[in-house]
Amino acid sequence: MITAPARFASSAPLTVITHSALLTGRLLRSLRRMPTFLIIGLVQPVIWLLLFGQLFRSVVNLPGFTHADGGFLQFLTPGVVMMTALFTSAWAGTTYLQDIDRGVMDRMLTSPASRAALVIATMAYQAIQTLIQSLIIVAIALLAGARFPGGVAGVAVTLLAAVLLSLIFSALSDAVALLTRQQATLIAISQFTTLPLMFLSSAVMDLALAPAWVGHVADYNPMEWAVTAAREAMLAHIDWSTLWAHLGLLAATALVMGLMSTHAFRAYRKAA
Repeated sequence: MITAPARFASSAPLTVITHSALLTGRLLRSLRRMPTFLIIGLVQPVIWLLLFGQLFRSVVNLPGFTHADGGFLQFLTPGVVMMTALFTSAWAGTTYLQDIDRGVMDRMLTSPASRAALVIATMAYQAIQTLIQSLIIVAIALLAGARFPGGVAGVAVTLLAAVLLSLIFSALSDAVALLTRQQATLIAISQFTTLPLMFLSSAVMDLALAPAWVGHVADYNPMEWAVTAAREAMLAHIDWSTLWAHLGLLAATALVMGLMSTHAFRAYRKAA
């Protein structure tokens, strides 16, 4: 005979999955109605890819540039993919802020909706958005002449790394939104974190040409983990230990940030 608590425990994961799917569908419907934000988010990456890819294409000829094979466009594409994932996910908390301003968040928290499902839904939404944007960026790079020896598998790993990066920073953005409830604060923190993280990585420049301290900081930078994994996957001969190590770091950090974002609901309720 199954007791009531046992029945509840056995159905809890299914409840979280169901709630997550419903809440993700809600966010995707808003994206379908207003795809403009998805398109606008691609403007800056395309400029980086096409303009800077041509402007700095001779940089691969500098002594010490360790990723010269394939040209600068091949080197730059994984960095632009991760930049897009980083910048887009850093604004994920605006969804929570809109729900807070409209009173939707309070209704959600008084409903049977799972707190974990609320976080998973925003993270899944950002992951889907990142997948779409990343595929478009890779397609544009191919049309511009980039070639990726890693083939379809390399592109798939690049997409995975971009998704993991988006999960990390969408969870962080959600937590900041719940703790501060201020759009201006979220914008300030997003700008304060994303730009340094981008430039303290090999997204746009080989770290072999950067000061040594930049390389040391990059070792602890999730942006660098994602770029390294993607760039490694694009090569003809892959260092699998490096690839899996960086993907593992991204996955572990995404899990920690997701848990932190879920716990941020407690602080939000106490301050309500």
